[in-house]
Amino acid sequence: MRHEDLDPPRSLPPARWWFAWAWLCALTLYLLAGCSSLPPREPQLAQAGGGPGLVTVRGADGVLSRDEKRQTLRELSQEGRHELLRHHLRTLTQSGDADLYRGNRTRLLVDGPATFGAMKAAIAQARGRILLESYIFEDQGVAAEVADLLLRRAADGVKVAVIYDAVGSITTPVAFFQRLKDGGVAVCEFNPINPVRRPGYWGITHRDHRKLLVVDQQVAFTGGINISRVYGSGSASWRRSAPPAGASPIDDGWRDTQIELRGPVVPALATVFETTWREQGCPGELGVPPDKPLAAEPGERVVKVLASDPRDEGNRIYTALIAAIDAAQVEVHIAMAYFAPGEVFVQALCDAARRGVSVELVLPGRSDSSLVLHAGRSYYTQLLQAGVRIFEMDQAVMHAKTAVIDGVFSTVGSSNLDWISFVANNELNVIVLGEEFGGQMNALFERDRQASRAVTLEAWQRRGLGGRLMEGVGRLLERWL
Repeated sequence: MRHEDLDPPRSLPPARWWFAWAWLCALTLYLLAGCSSLPPREPQLAQAGGGPGLVTVRGADGVLSRDEKRQTLRELSQEGRHELLRHHLRTLTQSGDADLYRGNRTRLLVDGPATFGAMKAAIAQARGRILLESYIFEDQGVAAEVADLLLRRAADGVKVAVIYDAVGSITTPVAFFQRLKDGGVAVCEFNPINPVRRPGYWGITHRDHRKLLVVDQQVAFTGGINISRVYGSGSASWRRSAPPAGASPIDDGWRDTQIELRGPVVPALATVFETTWREQGCPGELGVPPDKPLAAEPGERVVKVLASDPRDEGNRIYTALIAAIDAAQVEVHIAMAYFAPGEVFVQALCDAARRGVSVELVLPGRSDSSLVLHAGRSYYTQLLQAGVRIFEMDQAVMHAKTAVIDGVFSTVGSSNLDWISFVANNELNVIVLGEEFGGQMNALFERDRQASRAVTLEAWQRRGLGGRLMEGVGRLLERWL
């Protein structure tokens, strides 16, 4: 188990903190020892015939007719790469997950300053309600600014609700959340560590790793960015000059990606929050958003919501992504914070590279979780020998969770490529279809690749014994990281 912030909570003396943390880790390992398996890989889906006839498309007024759906898909294909788009729609259909929302606007937000600027602007314009869900919610820096803004909006009469994860936010003082409650914010702790905090809602291995903000029916944000002080500056600042004395990229300037969405997909994302609130027995009312958006802003993006829960029969994010990789014909570009996806997923990447697909990964060169870093590196030889190109980012902490496949299938979200994300966490990703958004994603990937160091097979084979030993340990513990 890991945290983006490993500082001990100020409410606990250091000795008690480390005892509690050791107990928690030991208990987690024990309970996860027999965790469920991932869905089987079904590469035959990539070869499935037929067209996207089973796709369901929704707009502002509900499910589209057959003719409206065909028109939407026809307009989408006019962006380019028509056959590739149909190919990936067919793959979604065959995997049973092709429920789409049309007429959306999307905006990529890179790093903390841009993301928090947009999120705070949206919060400031709220008319009815604000729903905020975050694995980590801190009490310092930009996170404290968000809290103060939520309190002001609650004082204005806007319904404000917050879900935070008990483990992810373990370092945040209880008094911080009590201040929010006292100020009129409805606050809910997801699966409290202490089972008596909210009886009936205890699951130490079941965590809420989602990052979601929904304002009215107007706008939603999701991606990899927690409400944390590490996003106080952009990642590019670390590459332009040396870090300040005593600082490191672990402390600030993380490289992350968020997506802003407007349109019919926003109520669907609100439903994701509402479902968690209800299932957790959270106290307080969520309120009702205004019936209509502040202004009509139709867009052209077609979006799919993927919300995963470890209690589900299979992980929808894992299934959709591995099916898209198996279906890839041109390129697979992945930028990932924590990469320890297991042998089946790695084999899918290798198979894609061997059939001529350009497979490139941008992964962390430094991380807040050394064991996850080395678990991922334990696959490097296999990947490099198959022709996968690997790049490591050293000058900032790579925390994005994004992929773009064949330039038409793009995903942004909270889910890492690791076992914990696949079988233990609530996660949330969105898929955006089409070449226009895919082009934006590929441009961002290229920027990250240029800012990273290439890992070659020749150099990798010369790595030291210490690294090899850590890779072995990471691989042994991969399912518990």
